[in-house]
Amino acid sequence: MADSAQQQLLHLVLGGELTDLGGTKFKDLDKVEIVGVFPNYATAYGAWKAKAQQTVDNAHMRYFIVHLHRLLDPGQDAKPN
Repeated sequence: MADSAQQQLLHLVLGGELTDLGGTKFKDLDKVEIVGVFPNYATAYGAWKAKAQQTVDNAHMRYFIVHLHRLLDPGQDAKPN
């Protein structure tokens, strides 16, 4: 049962076109893409990088990694391993 012993740190990857380069406000919320939810940062980073590279020609298109585990359990980072 290696999976049950491993801590699950959920990450969400999402993105879309921003209204301006200096902010994080999406131009059209109906067009925000949910890439997926991933079990750890490494796999989320891989998905984020792939999507970011696909949209490199559009400077206003941005993808983000959201640390869902921090939202679900805010004290988790303070807990000892």
